[in-house]
Amino acid sequence: MEKINVGGQAVIEGVMMRAPRSMAIAVRRPNGEIVVKRELIVPLSERYPVVKLPIVRGAVALFSSLIIGIKALNFSANESMSEEEKEGDKDKGKGELSSWAMAGTMTVAFGFGICLFFLFPLYLTKLMTPYIGTNNIVFNLVDGVIRVIVFLLYIWGISRMGDIQRVFQYHGAEHKSIFAFEAGEELKVENVRRHSRLHPRCGTSFLLIVMLVSIAVFSLIPKLWPFYLKAGSRVVLLPLIAGISYEFLKWSAKNDGHPLVKLIIAPGLALQRLTTREPDDQQLEVAIRSINEALEVNAGYSDDRLVV
Repeated sequence: MEKINVGGQAVIEGVMMRAPRSMAIAVRRPNGEIVVKRELIVPLSERYPVVKLPIVRGAVALFSSLIIGIKALNFSANESMSEEEKEGDKDKGKGELSSWAMAGTMTVAFGFGICLFFLFPLYLTKLMTPYIGTNNIVFNLVDGVIRVIVFLLYIWGISRMGDIQRVFQYHGAEHKSIFAFEAGEELKVENVRRHSRLHPRCGTSFLLIVMLVSIAVFSLIPKLWPFYLKAGSRVVLLPLIAGISYEFLKWSAKNDGHPLVKLIIAPGLALQRLTTREPDDQQLEVAIRSINEALEVNAGYSDDRLVV
């Protein structure tokens, strides 16, 4: 089979894996059973050739990953509960989210991210204008530094939460299993265990790249624009920033052996020490099951998927 790129995401008590034309979510239930959901996915690029264009494909990948990620989290949240908890949720009228509820959840999550990481730093920088002056370069550098600090504090904060620790262990299991697959090794626990939990194509690294790329892109916004226009332009420019960041991540993944590239991607790998933890063998089993199921559904297709 031609070499393909496989990516994934840690979910509640499990791992979601994506191959070019498939997705599989493996979740361990409280009774120890591993339950799997598999789907065949037709790439958007087959229906809309424009999606293959550089920059455009990165923006599309970001939003499609958000949709698939929330669906995977919803499935894992339901399957990781005990039967008693499920019955309790049914009595309260709860269950898997409907399409409208899913769209609402995604909108709220996306809006929260924009407010916290893009608009809040802009507002703080605006308050600091009497101290930093109105030079556009200085303004955007201060804004960018605040944005990165907020992002790092957010990552550090959630990494201290007990429930998130297990998700981060599954995140490590996801990376290890992908490393083993990329090395052409048999996907079994003893092989997967010895690989690194830090992967250069991780979504954590992607988000850090987004934070840094945004500094350059936002510097193009005229300094004389009022606050509401600056804030609105940041939302409009987000797909462009995602597209540029995707292309950079793609390039660095293909050239990760070069000393300069290793230096550039080092901050992203260092940040993964917060967002991943060493998994146990049972968590590795779940990740291996997920990647094997995704590859089986993929049925030998190849494509240009990238994000881990």
